[in-house]
Amino acid sequence: MPLDLVGLLDPRHTAVLTQECQSGVIGAVSPLPELSDAAREILPNVIGIVDAARAAGAPVVHCVGVRRLDGRGASGNARIFNYMAHTPLPLTAGSPAAAVIPELGPHEDDFVLARLHGLSPFPGSELDPILRNLGVRTVVIVGVSVNVAVQNLTFDAVNAGYQVVLPRDAVAGWPREYVDAVFEHTLGAVATVISSARIIEIWATDRRDSHGTT
Repeated sequence: MPLDLVGLLDPRHTAVLTQECQSGVIGAVSPLPELSDAAREILPNVIGIVDAARAAGAPVVHCVGVRRLDGRGASGNARIFNYMAHTPLPLTAGSPAAAVIPELGPHEDDFVLARLHGLSPFPGSELDPILRNLGVRTVVIVGVSVNVAVQNLTFDAVNAGYQVVLPRDAVAGWPREYVDAVFEHTLGAVATVISSARIIEIWATDRRDSHGTT
């Protein structure tokens, strides 16, 4: 039976989650050159999805990782945490490095949810109750990285009962061969994988239909 993408992506119950689209992760001050290079390739598609979601009335939630100045409460049980904590511009709350990249706003209607610990905004922030209060059943995940956080967020969302849609050209990781393998052997088994153009097309059609035009 063909998948009903229009129903799955109905903006009345769908939210876009941007994962770690921060200046200190993929932006101008990123200490992760391979990831920031990969992210530059997908950024136009991320912007397109976020803009289309706003126009269709679907909420946009920016999920960011931050640290306190004193580092208290932050995770230190993984190499990536310790590496990021000792970069020249750590993701200190309120700093330019921790901010959402300017290309994505954020707009005044968006949500920005910060976490102090862990790899996923589900246990690390108020993401789950906020999505449920908004009536969200489907999440579209964009951002980085396929290596770690995008996988973690995808599994957490599935385990929490959400449908997950992954626009293949709006998430990034490195190297390319690894990302391809993860989609083929892992993410494709638990999420609906489509293109950003298809998502944007569905939302544009929904908006035209809601205004009684063709």
